[in-house]
Amino acid sequence: MTTPETLLATLTPLLAPESRAEAAAAGIEPGDLEQAVWLRLLERLSADDAPEHPADWLRRAVRAEARRARRTSGRERPYHGDAPPDPRQEPPGPEGSALTAERRRTLRAAVTRTPGRCPRLLDAMLDPADPTYREIAGTLGISQGSLGPMRSRCLGCLRRMLAAEVPASHRRGRVRGTDR
Repeated sequence: MTTPETLLATLTPLLAPESRAEAAAAGIEPGDLEQAVWLRLLERLSADDAPEHPADWLRRAVRAEARRARRTSGRERPYHGDAPPDPRQEPPGPEGSALTAERRRTLRAAVTRTPGRCPRLLDAMLDPADPTYREIAGTLGISQGSLGPMRSRCLGCLRRMLAAEVPASHRRGRVRGTDR
């Protein structure tokens, strides 16, 4: 029976040239092919099924992994174009426009209900002109250093308000029947 150490010593010098020879035709990196073969060997060793003829097994394993890589690369297609669409974006068309408008109305209504100076701060942050912190602080008449903590408190308040308005996707706790 061959020990894993002798098996490793026997296969290591053979694997790199075999992988380099097969990798180009498979369209993958030789290192990736080597890694796949080592993984296959580890799986085999964990099943207590060491190859009887390690060099022959290695050649067959490299060719088999190269064939597998060729088959999968034939099915894979690179994505050429812009970034994939953001799943959070609304679908195009009238439905998407209506949903976007409704979200904006809900957000603006919640902003007006926030306490203290939060409505003015959040309005300034939602401004399409995208003012800087210095400009927002000047408009509100506060120091630029206190703008960050105030923004954090206002956004937390807004987050809680909006979370209360959004219906839960599932019921929590016990649900009592109405026909008691």
